Amino acid sequence: MPSETFFRLPEEKRSRFLDAAWEEFVRVRFADVSINQIIKKAGIPRGSFYQYFIDKEDLFLYLLDGVRAHVRDLYRAALVQAEGDVFQAQLACFDGLTSLQDLEREPVLGRCVLFLKNNQGVDIQKLVPGQPGRMLLDGLWDLLDLTAFRRKDREYIYNVFALLMAALGSAFMDALCHLEERDACRAALALRLEIIRDGCLAP
Repeated sequence: MPSETFFRLPEEKRSRFLDAAWEEFVRVRFADVSINQIIKKAGIPRGSFYQYFIDKEDLFLYLLDGVRAHVRDLYRAALVQAEGDVFQAQLACFDGLTSLQDLEREPVLGRCVLFLKNNQGVDIQKLVPGQPGRMLLDGLWDLLDLTAFRRKDREYIYNVFALLMAALGSAFMDALCHLEERDACRAALALRLEIIRDGCLAP
């Protein structure tokens, strides 16, 4: 995570640094990201980088925190729209994420999408400490409609949510890589959600 020195920077300098970092992270694959390119674009000395962050992984985790906060806001809106139905919320999220006509209008998600396109096959979950799905759900617990669930304890709901987010993430990446198949990806997501909701075995 950033040092106190980073947070004490003037806002303009901090924003310029983060914009330069994102520009580099979406330009090349993660393995090829260059700290030299970041500091050159940001116009700061090399030593300053290490006063702010330990390494590029540390910087990327901080950038992901911003994405996660943005996704939490979007998911909260989808959950409110779906009146607490987590299954409908997944479809609403898919629709919102895949209908972005202009990534420039959604700079946070747009940058993340470009990063994912350049790094297909990279498991971001391995880069993020803890359980992102659990952290996301913790802030939204009060919005969930749990009346139809056979169990309502947190551990059970966390695991259902993990399955839902895996289905959403897979459908989103498929649609991202094959935009012409968006409708088929949505239909596949709807079927997976139905299987998770109802189970796959006959009563």
